Amino acid sequence: MTSDSAGQPWDAAGYAAHAPFVPELGAPLVALLAPRPGERILDIGCGDGTLTVALAAAGAAVVGVDASPEMVAAARARGLDARVADAAALPFAGEFDAVFSNAALHWVPDHDAAVAGMARALKPGGRAVGELGGFGNVAAIATALAAVMGRRGFADSVLPWHFPTAARFAERLAWHGFTVESCALTPRPTPLPTGMSGWLETFAAGIFGRLPPDDRTAARDEAVALLRPALCDEDDNWTADYVRLRFVARLTA
Repeated sequence: MTSDSAGQPWDAAGYAAHAPFVPELGAPLVALLAPRPGERILDIGCGDGTLTVALAAAGAAVVGVDASPEMVAAARARGLDARVADAAALPFAGEFDAVFSNAALHWVPDHDAAVAGMARALKPGGRAVGELGGFGNVAAIATALAAVMGRRGFADSVLPWHFPTAARFAERLAWHGFTVESCALTPRPTPLPTGMSGWLETFAAGIFGRLPPDDRTAARDEAVALLRPALCDEDDNWTADYVRLRFVARLTA
C-alpha cells in the first residue's frame, strides 16, 4: 500500500483472501496503460505485486513501490524489483516512461505531494494511468465506522482514506504539468467474497487498532450490524459501495 494509512497493518495472505477483487478489477487499467517492451514503469502502491507482474509480462522494466514492508516482501518473492517507499515522497527523477497506480492513492493524505512525485519521476511526455477511491467511495462504510468510533470517543478524522472529486484531482494533475486526457468517477458496487467482516479485517484494522484489544471485535461486529440493512442482501451476499476515480494523463514534454 502507500503512505500514511493511520497505522494500517497489511498482510499479503489476508489481502489475497479477502480482497482478490482489487487486482482483478485493476486488470482493465493495465490494458489502458498498454505497457510496451523496453519501457520503464513505476507501479505506485504495488502491494504484493499481482498487477506488477502483469506489467512486467508485457516486457517492461517495472519498479514497484509500497509503504508496507510486508507487501514489498511478498512482491519480491515473485521476483520483482519492489522497494519500500512513501508515495508522497517518491525518490525518483526523470526515470520512467509511465507511472501506474491501482487502488492505492486514497491512502495518501497529501495528494499534491503524490502527484508532484509522479511528475518528477516521469520523463518528459511520460504518461500516468491510475485508479483510486473517489468522492463517495465506501460512503456507507465510512459513516458506520465514524459512528462506531465516535461512540468510543474518536472523531471522524480517525478514518484514513482520502477520496477526491474528479475535478479536484484533475486540477492537481494540471498544476504539476500534466495534460489530463480523462479523469472521472464511476460507481462500482463490489461483491465481497468474505463479507463485510473480511473487508473490515483487511481495510479497517488500523482504525480498530486504536481501541483496547478487548473491544475491537465488538466494534467490528457493531459496524457490520449497522451496515447489514444497506449492503447485505437476503442471501447474505455483501456488496461494498465503491466509487472509483480513474485518470489518464501525460506529462507535458
